Amino acid sequence: MEKLIRLKSKSEIDALEIAKKHFGIEEEFLKIEIIQEPVKGFLGFLGSKEGIYEVSLIETEVDIARNFIKKILDNLEVDASINISKENNVIKILINGDSAGFLIGKKGETLDSIQFLTGLALNKIYKDSDFRVFVDIQNYKEKRKENLKRYAKKIAKEVLTTKNIKKLEYMNPYERRIMHFELQNYENINTYSEGTDPYRRLVVEYIDC
Repeated sequence: MEKLIRLKSKSEIDALEIAKKHFGIEEEFLKIEIIQEPVKGFLGFLGSKEGIYEVSLIETEVDIARNFIKKILDNLEVDASINISKENNVIKILINGDSAGFLIGKKGETLDSIQFLTGLALNKIYKDSDFRVFVDIQNYKEKRKENLKRYAKKIAKEVLTTKNIKKLEYMNPYERRIMHFELQNYENINTYSEGTDPYRRLVVEYIDC
């Protein structure tokens, strides 16, 4: 999609109206620059001349996130669709396509990197943005979340039975939060994290209430 048009119009207001229809977008996402002022002419019409304006799109946080992801897919020649939505202060990006699976990586590490880099790209332009980025590929994170919930139940049962401390595999912050949340439902279970990312793990211990 083009990001800039040059047009002639009787006024700045008219130029914006034309641009709104052209781009199919609201005025708040448009920036206008006067290249040449309009001339009214004698008696308001004789010798009058339309002004020349350049109207460009102002990139939103969603635009930046979408373009960054698209550039990654294009550079790697990955044929995939990108679906973006905003939920509260989260820009949610869902990538779907059979050839996109390799971008998940081992335990989602490549996917996490893509999400991190997309957030950096956003914050580089919108330094004060309160949006955070969530990227998923072929619903991997939702499936992983369900697996972690089942894993949490298994670990809780083991610790409650043996009353021994259980140190889990290294997990990213997102996965540790899921485990913390699930395990806090058990009265005799306490959890905490140890180590430094990316070698940070969850520790599950039995406590007497």
